Amino acid sequence: MPHGLFRSVRSRLLCAAGAVCATGALVAAPATGDASPQPASLPALSHVHLLPTLAHHDDCFPPLLVSVACGGAGTPLRWHGGPVEPAAAVYIVFWGWHGVDPSGQAAYQKAFFNGVGASTWDNSQTQYCSPATGTLSTTCSSSSTHVGNPGGVLKGTWSDDTNPVPSQPGDAAIQAEAVRAATFFGNTTAASNGSTQYIVDTPHGNSTAGFNTQWCAYHGSAPSSYGALSYTDFPYMTDAGANCGQNFVNSGSAGALDGVSIVGGHEYAEAQTDPDANSGWFDSTGNETGDKCAWISFGPGAATDVSLSSGTFAVQSLWSNNANSGAGGCDTYYASSGNQH
Repeated sequence: MPHGLFRSVRSRLLCAAGAVCATGALVAAPATGDASPQPASLPALSHVHLLPTLAHHDDCFPPLLVSVACGGAGTPLRWHGGPVEPAAAVYIVFWGWHGVDPSGQAAYQKAFFNGVGASTWDNSQTQYCSPATGTLSTTCSSSSTHVGNPGGVLKGTWSDDTNPVPSQPGDAAIQAEAVRAATFFGNTTAASNGSTQYIVDTPHGNSTAGFNTQWCAYHGSAPSSYGALSYTDFPYMTDAGANCGQNFVNSGSAGALDGVSIVGGHEYAEAQTDPDANSGWFDSTGNETGDKCAWISFGPGAATDVSLSSGTFAVQSLWSNNANSGAGGCDTYYASSGNQH
């Protein structure tokens, strides 16, 4: 099942693209478990959470209680038998953009990924490993391979204007583009794709069905002759405006691209800890590290600006099992990656 990032509004109505929400702060949408119905266009190898129905209660409702307590509900991430990424390598594909970038998303996104590696923001994720001491375990051993936080994770970008983009590319088209990207970048073995993430940026006005009304982005695992490919469907984020993070941390023009780094960071961290989607680290309700801390607007774990080597960017917090003396919590800062066990 696809894993993704979504938002609803306090009234539980979704803002239309470009609309101004006057009903209150946006909050986390409920995460569905692994058995929940999924859109027919999204295969089981991906992981997307749908927006809530009126009958579904989430950890983060009532919405006025958006805090670390509701963001994580105290449940730890557990290992489910799959790999993690010891040395993330990110490749961004600007598919069919033809140089059209009205909000300047490309430069901002590249700068974020040029600086996110070796950051104090991502240090918390180095506590997660493969294998853990057992399936559904929360602990690692001295022989475990941990999630890494290397510098220089952005390894390449590709402006692919040769393959036409459908007006509403389905998940299969996104996966196929990820395979083309692996070919383009020369990652043609399972070993070269073991820690690799392919972010497929669809152009302004062309996005997979459900963007802005059900989700902001999602990551999954695409089968290929090059091994399993970790990919992210990343629409033109500012097309969704406030629904997908615009001005969530910063106001005015300073926050116009907040959603690009908030959503991008969310999917990046989840691909590090659960690259094969539904086999790595997530909690008993199916929430991954980003899901548990999504759209916290105030209090502990609130989204904030962080200073990276490449600039200042808005990010959400990430779940740490180690936080709060092992009770768990949402963090945006770990001084080092030493607290892993």
